[in-house]
Amino acid sequence: MSDTTTEARSGAGTPRARPARRRQEGRALAWVFLAPASIVLLALVLWPIVYSVWRSLFDRSGNAFIGLGNYQRMFTDPATFTALKNNLIWVIVAPILVTVLGLIFAVLTERIRWGTAFKLIVFMPMAISFLAAGIIFRVVYEEDPERGLANAIVTSVHDIFNDASQYPGARPRDADALPAAEAGGYATGAAQVEPGTTMPIPLVGIGADTLPEEPSAASPPAEAGSDTITGTVWFDFAPGGTGTAGEIDDGEVALPGVIVQVLRDGEVVADAITEEDGRFTIDGLDRGGYELALPAENFSEPFRGVSWLGPGLVTPSIITAYVWMWAGFAMVLIGAGLSSIPRDALEAARIDGANEWQVFRLITVPLLAPVLTVVLVTMIINVLKIFDLVYIIAPGSSAPAANVVAVQMWSVSFGGAQDFGMGSALGVFLFLLVLPAMLFNIRRFRQEQQ
Repeated sequence: MSDTTTEARSGAGTPRARPARRRQEGRALAWVFLAPASIVLLALVLWPIVYSVWRSLFDRSGNAFIGLGNYQRMFTDPATFTALKNNLIWVIVAPILVTVLGLIFAVLTERIRWGTAFKLIVFMPMAISFLAAGIIFRVVYEEDPERGLANAIVTSVHDIFNDASQYPGARPRDADALPAAEAGGYATGAAQVEPGTTMPIPLVGIGADTLPEEPSAASPPAEAGSDTITGTVWFDFAPGGTGTAGEIDDGEVALPGVIVQVLRDGEVVADAITEEDGRFTIDGLDRGGYELALPAENFSEPFRGVSWLGPGLVTPSIITAYVWMWAGFAMVLIGAGLSSIPRDALEAARIDGANEWQVFRLITVPLLAPVLTVVLVTMIINVLKIFDLVYIIAPGSSAPAANVVAVQMWSVSFGGAQDFGMGSALGVFLFLLVLPAMLFNIRRFRQEQQ
């Protein structure tokens, strides 16, 4: 009787006390399950952040406390300013391009027959690591058109609209008779050639791969009339190195297709193209002196493409590789949001007379705003930490121009300088750059849950 009275007085057995006990037991059980993850999070995330902040206050060796000296040195370092400028370019350009392309792909795949296959192809780069993608694009951007896909395409398109020179790098044997002209190419002095003159023009410096496949033997110039200038253009090199310089010897081949011009007072008055045997004839000339010229288009080097990984284009080229990798990720997320849009709203807008562009701009995009925000903020966080592609794709000569904060942090810490104080300061600075975007994401997640 006394035990029952004691239990009743304590309230342990009352209905009101049982839920409180269950909640306490539930919290204890929750902490049991959360403890392993919390320990890992503390060891791998929180402690490195705290230690980096502490290490950034010491010098290179870690023995002398210098306060904010590393931060002061960081903001007076030209390499850091280049990294900050490039990070700003990345944050402005890459997330917008990825989001816009993802939106376009998501909308278009709903309207094409093989939309699933197209989505698979666009999303496939996500299965490739940054290391592999960097190696792939390092080859794609090779300057040699025979190896680099980008320059192979560019040179092919360029050659469609521009004729390549037939004998790049060729030059006259006698530089005194045909010196280099100011406008390019080679030319005699003004008023040095008169009608009735025969001009042999021996050329050297011609690669074997630029000669005709079935070359013809060079023929002596034809006899010139009173109103003509004749001559022969040939490769002044006999097999075995025999022969006389400046004379057509046995075995020396003609150079067809060379443009020869006759100028007076700087204006072209007549021209001719050498035939298969190397001869040319320019007739119908008035009396007086002329200037004979071989224009630069005969000898200009072929277009070799663009220096994609040069200092001027290396950052846009790497951003292109990044967009290629992440456009599929954005497409999938936006496509999921697009599938949840009520079709009644779209059909109602079309019934009211809206065209497809108006439906897309005034209905689809506003309804997709939350998803687009998720993609954009995720990409901003991602590009602020970009390291792999920049480190792999940028060659040594262009690495300073492509530098970003993450690469700069690695370089000063492990790239030979071994300045872990400065590296920690850069790491803390990078964390502070990423923090606002992370807080924005956390706030948005809480608002969605509410």
